[in-house]
Amino acid sequence: MNTNNNAVRPIGRIRERKASIGIIGLGYVGLPLVREFHKAGFNVTGFDVDPQKVDMLNKGKSYIRHITSESIKNLIADGRFKATTDFTNLKDIDCIIICVPTPLNKHREPDLSFVFNTTRSIAGHLRKGQLIILESTTYPGTTDEDMRKILEGTGLKAGKDFYLAYSPEREDPANKDFITSKIPKVVGGYTRNCLKVAKALYDSIVIRTVPVSSTKVAEATKLLENIYRAVNIALVNEMKMLFDRMGIDIWEVIEASKTKPFGFQAFYPGPGLGGHCIPIDPFYLTWKAREYDFPTRFIELAGEINTSMPMYVVSRVADVLNKISKSIKDSKILILGLTYKRDVDDVRESPSLELIELLRNKGAKVDYNDPYVPMTRKMRHYDLKMTSVPLTDKNLSRYDCVVISTDHSSYDYGFIAKHSRLVVDTRNAMKMVSGSSRRNIVKA
Repeated sequence: MNTNNNAVRPIGRIRERKASIGIIGLGYVGLPLVREFHKAGFNVTGFDVDPQKVDMLNKGKSYIRHITSESIKNLIADGRFKATTDFTNLKDIDCIIICVPTPLNKHREPDLSFVFNTTRSIAGHLRKGQLIILESTTYPGTTDEDMRKILEGTGLKAGKDFYLAYSPEREDPANKDFITSKIPKVVGGYTRNCLKVAKALYDSIVIRTVPVSSTKVAEATKLLENIYRAVNIALVNEMKMLFDRMGIDIWEVIEASKTKPFGFQAFYPGPGLGGHCIPIDPFYLTWKAREYDFPTRFIELAGEINTSMPMYVVSRVADVLNKISKSIKDSKILILGLTYKRDVDDVRESPSLELIELLRNKGAKVDYNDPYVPMTRKMRHYDLKMTSVPLTDKNLSRYDCVVISTDHSSYDYGFIAKHSRLVVDTRNAMKMVSGSSRRNIVKA
């Protein structure tokens, strides 16, 4: 086979929009990709193991807040998109992109069962000429070692019979400035031709592709991006705890530091890390580093600080309640914001979930309000069985303490301060509240 030309045909089919696209995992990463490939003129099939998601999509309904049902209806209107739970359809797909979860297990070790089970499903229908791309966050070596071994168990060879690549997702849900098509895409291939085909695919939907020399480099890129954030957030969280003791407002310090036009980037403290990346990604690298007998002390220290933040918030709640002769036990506490960041409906790894459990374990009676999460659902580590309470003046006055965990822009913070007995603010959300209402506000 001519290795210089064996990528010509699939690249041509991609450029002519004749290649069929399959997206496995229709969540916060997969569904935006579906939209972009459909918009670019491809026929797209979405695969998911959740029949409820598949049914909703095929009926033109969205289950993600920042993706409207109207946009889903547009996907299915011209017949170029369908969702399915039937993975036998993979045999008809030219380009398969994997966007499944890569969580941690109870020992904070990588759980790649979703990736490997999906890869086995693909292997069961693998044919010559297909392109397989992993987008899920993982440790270096997953694509060209672990996945390749499974796929080559079919007798087909990566780089010769099929194409294998890795391209880390960079989604930021609800960020209107950086939608999927506006974010540069890092791409690494198992071979040069694997890279060429994968790059051609992403060239069709994103503003710029950034080719790198291997899948391992692409996998490491994603880890560095999020470890960078995790370490800097840990730094500012640690400084917040120190400055609290020193009587210094960390938020004022950050604002002053931001005036330096070089050498400083602002990161902000909070009640802990949340979302599908920053709380998880660093542990993928620390786990893999053990294979090389290399201690990742800096990363592990950052993880230790960040995972301790919910307990720090609980201790601050205990302090402010103690000042009014109340204990956490039997106190009524309202958590404002269940999602991991403002103005999204994503609760994955949200520190609010741990705050609720910690407070409950100490005997508090805890409720929550979140305009984007009307009720909790069973998750991998939590099953809170709670419903969002209305945010009324009467309800606010019933609680001994209100904890602002997520600073949704829809909240009226002046109203909250006015009608709450005590407010513990973990996000500096109350910065614009002035006058007598500030007397019951404590930063944490």
